[in-house]
Amino acid sequence: MFPSFLLALREGLEAALLIGIVVGILQKIKRTEFTTTVWMGVASAVVVSVLSALLLNLLGTSFEGAAEKIFEGVTMFAAAAVLTWMIFWMQRQSRTLQNELESDVRRATQTSSARALFALSFFAVVREGIELALFLTAAAITSTSAQTLLGAALGLVVAALLGWSLYASTSRLNLRKFFQVTSILLIIFAAGLVAHGIHEFNEVGWIPAVVEHLWDVNSIVDENGPLGVILKSLLGYNGNPSLSEVAGYLVYFAAIFFELRRRRVMLPVSIP
Repeated sequence: MFPSFLLALREGLEAALLIGIVVGILQKIKRTEFTTTVWMGVASAVVVSVLSALLLNLLGTSFEGAAEKIFEGVTMFAAAAVLTWMIFWMQRQSRTLQNELESDVRRATQTSSARALFALSFFAVVREGIELALFLTAAAITSTSAQTLLGAALGLVVAALLGWSLYASTSRLNLRKFFQVTSILLIIFAAGLVAHGIHEFNEVGWIPAVVEHLWDVNSIVDENGPLGVILKSLLGYNGNPSLSEVAGYLVYFAAIFFELRRRRVMLPVSIP
């Protein structure tokens, strides 16, 4: 449940902050008549995001046997790739994001273009929503659907409350620290997705195991036991991983570490 909570919290708060910035700019320039248009864009994006999640879930349940393992492997790799991109995108764009949004909003209001503001709010939210739909599909593979949905619902509620409190009050969450901590957790989660994707491809023969079971600690922490299931959903734990799984896990961490060193950053900074 925790991975889906964290993913929903992160994506939901990003969307809430973006919309908060747009609404705040409209109030700043005294063009609040466009606020309804912004919220219509948000509502439309939520509908599209929910439909995307349902379609991904239906697609996943339609496969059996080797096709199911291939779907799960592809979903794991896709979710890990998008998670990694999202973390670096936030670090790169966050410094100028507010200025870019303000420029777009001003340009739309100057031309009285409700369509442009609708599109701005729609795409700001639908990107986060479709990403979340993909992440939750991957998270549900290593957890139960009920736990995934509960965690996601709680994450979105907390994100909405945090977003509203930041907009409506003078109290400020330390967003830089928030995104730093969640980025660390999401990198760990993404590494687990990579390892789990390799495991699925091991089973269909697309990636060689090299050594089928590098070790076996299931007698200590059973991967199908209560603790093992939690560790699997959080860290991609496998009690008897193949050599290629372990290598994939370590290579992912090494690649992220060297890329962060190359950029001379520790982790993404916050949205202004």
